[in-house]
Amino acid sequence: MSRQKKYPITPDGRYFVSKGVLWRCTNPALPDSERRAQVKAMMKGRVGVRNARTEEQTRAARAQVDAAKRALGERGPVWWDDGAGPVEGQKPETTSYAGWWASLPDKEKAAGQ
Repeated sequence: MSRQKKYPITPDGRYFVSKGVLWRCTNPALPDSERRAQVKAMMKGRVGVRNARTEEQTRAARAQVDAAKRALGERGPVWWDDGAGPVEGQKPETTSYAGWWASLPDKEKAAGQ
């Protein structure tokens, strides 16, 4: 049985924190079958990156990963519609999530470091 790490997730469910930065969560409105298919495609692409023998193979595999992440809502246009722009790749303390991040117990913050 695998154990998945529990990263801190912003109160609005848009981001999780890993390695001290915000990463966009999957669009929760995606049907489960679509989410599963895209995760499978993403993982296949990641294996392709790992096993690539040529630059062309690497580019193709990375393109597959990117397409899956876009379909999942983790890249490209945001999946929410309130006008808030993306902040992935930023430290939570430098964004509108600073108050939330500061209020987290040290144990929860550590899970995102």
